[in-house]
Amino acid sequence: MKEFFRRNKKSFAPTQREGESQVPDNLWAKCPSCRELIYQKQLTDNLKVCPKCSHHLRLVPREWLGLLDEDTFVEHDANLWPEDPLGFVSPKESYADKLRITQEKLSQTDAVVSGVGAIDGKRLALAICDFSFIGGSMGSVYGEKMTRAAERAAELEIPLLTINCSGGARMQEGVISLMQMAKISMALTRLAAVQQPHVSLLVDPCFGGVLASYPSVADVIIAEPGANIGFAGSRVVSQTIGGKMPAKHQTAEYMFEHGFVDMLTPRGELRATLSRLLTLYGGQSDAGLPRLDTGLIEQEVK
Repeated sequence: MKEFFRRNKKSFAPTQREGESQVPDNLWAKCPSCRELIYQKQLTDNLKVCPKCSHHLRLVPREWLGLLDEDTFVEHDANLWPEDPLGFVSPKESYADKLRITQEKLSQTDAVVSGVGAIDGKRLALAICDFSFIGGSMGSVYGEKMTRAAERAAELEIPLLTINCSGGARMQEGVISLMQMAKISMALTRLAAVQQPHVSLLVDPCFGGVLASYPSVADVIIAEPGANIGFAGSRVVSQTIGGKMPAKHQTAEYMFEHGFVDMLTPRGELRATLSRLLTLYGGQSDAGLPRLDTGLIEQEVK
């Protein structure tokens, strides 16, 4: 009789019957804004924009390539690898180890993917920043890729699109990271010399030395709704000026209202907006652009 009232923990463990399917771990996603659960496929089909509150979740570079015509993207400078000029070591790990771990995790060498593609048959050069790579921080390779993208656009006489998502300069590379600000800006003067536009898209978040350099001097500055944009954090700004800043002063909406941003464009309207801009700027046809069968390839500009 005593055995009847004893609880055997093992007998209460759930068992999986043969042939029974398990629910995938990534079937649902939680919106970081409204905290609602969203079916993952629904979120993907909606370009990672929450259908409940319209919050724009972050995209990785390969997802941003969906803006382009199919099989038109040709990647450049994928073989550029960052180095550790300072031999930087933090209490947790060295910069070299951090680079290696991040590269293995994301299967890319640095925070920028760049190349040439087309939107509605109109050619453009583009450079896309990835915030998941050490906060999208700007180091030597980041700067070199952006510089080459601008120079390539000038050489081919096509527009340049930069998609910017960063926490600022990469402190592990010291003054070398700060030099990239002027370096990229100078390359953009060559693009202006051939009368080709630079379109800058600001996505969440875009801060620090990145915002303070090339994205802010573009011919057209577009921002996604709800994106956080600024040079320094609100607390740092308030302490510096000795006063309280307006509410939401570092949002895309505030920047648009005060003239810093030219266009506030939801992600679903972005491709059509870019196509219209390329048409207005007299975009070239992609007739001479090589078509790819699979994946991304490295091709030098001739």
